[in-house]
Amino acid sequence: MSQKTHDANHGTQKSYIIGFILSILLTIIPYSLVVNHLLVGDSQIIAVVILGIIQLLVQLIFFLHLSSHPSQRWNLITFSFTVLIVVILVIGSLWIMYNMNYNMMEHAN
Repeated sequence: MSQKTHDANHGTQKSYIIGFILSILLTIIPYSLVVNHLLVGDSQIIAVVILGIIQLLVQLIFFLHLSSHPSQRWNLITFSFTVLIVVILVIGSLWIMYNMNYNMMEHAN
């Protein structure tokens, strides 16, 4: 098997290097923002969260090879379903905790 032929589920060496460099940059930038106090307050939190989401996408695309390609369709559907379940669990948990806190504090007074 030659080096040019590869399975559709695997990336090339070039794509791994690009993903690695992007991951390093997306780690260094938020670290620098926080350590050097380049942003303050909510803008710093928003910047770090956005850069974290971008890094998540880089990891999914370059290392886990998640795409809308027909051979990857079921992987994308499975990942989307998993994200949906996690979002439902997190939002539901926060809602329950908020309501419990509200009801407990109301009775404390």
